[in-house]
Amino acid sequence: MQSGNQSSVSHFILVGLHHPPQLGIPLFLAFLVIYILTMSGNGLIIFTVLVDIRLHRPMYWFLCHLSFLDMTISSAIVPKMLSGFLLDSRVISFGGCVIQLFSFHFLGCTECFLYTLMAYDRFLAICKPLHYATIMTRSVCTYLAFGTWLGGTLHSLFQTSFIFQLPFCGPNQVDYFFCDIPAMLHLVCIDTTVNELVTFVDIGFLVLTCFVLILTSYGYIVAAILKIHSANGRRNAFSTCTAHLTVVIVYYVPCSFIYLRPGSEEPLDGVVAVFYTVFAPLLNPIIYTLRNKEMKAALGRLRGCKDIQPH
Repeated sequence: MQSGNQSSVSHFILVGLHHPPQLGIPLFLAFLVIYILTMSGNGLIIFTVLVDIRLHRPMYWFLCHLSFLDMTISSAIVPKMLSGFLLDSRVISFGGCVIQLFSFHFLGCTECFLYTLMAYDRFLAICKPLHYATIMTRSVCTYLAFGTWLGGTLHSLFQTSFIFQLPFCGPNQVDYFFCDIPAMLHLVCIDTTVNELVTFVDIGFLVLTCFVLILTSYGYIVAAILKIHSANGRRNAFSTCTAHLTVVIVYYVPCSFIYLRPGSEEPLDGVVAVFYTVFAPLLNPIIYTLRNKEMKAALGRLRGCKDIQPH
């Protein structure tokens, strides 16, 4: 590994998804519809939580953050992909590639921390209900949410600077549909074994730590739920938690597949990456609205314009 940016590359070419030319317009339309649904679905969740006073609780405050992150992650990736389908515009400047990689890992890492925070919130609500209101105050929620953004920023700064201080001397074709760490390392002029190992350890430690904390929280949660005597109470508690667990699985499984296999170049990587960058942000609002009775009730009140008070 060398220090200093010795790059002679001024731009990169995103190869994108491998598809026959005649499928360009159909793919453009399909991904455009998915992007619109993602933005509108997550935007609807944010709007509903803001206008319905019954949802002014920490759980839904964090859900708003999750929806905003899903919207921005999708916006960091999909528009460039759409331009490649329709206009065959696959060129991205060196600076644009840096910004895209930083944005994606900043938002993705922030979301990873947020999932952990949401599990902790459910742990407090179910296992320590008498102390919940005094612990999860509005100011505490704000500080915790800010902490996830700060953590995501620091992590992404490290990863981005670690990659782009390496020399890129050509070729400049990124065999991927966006600038991401594994794809960019293949274009570096020197041996990247150390970089691949550092990326594996760094992201692996982050993912594993957050995942263990989530599993630990839900271990206590399940034990507490099983002690509830009311069958209806157990169903309500499980219903609230299964939505969060579902989106955690949707996030962690593909993320682990991509980043915890150093040096991987399997074609399946692109398919998995499409899932967690394009489809996962669309699935999250669907999962939370279908699995959460309070969200469904709030959407019903919003549709009927009844029982809603302004913030």
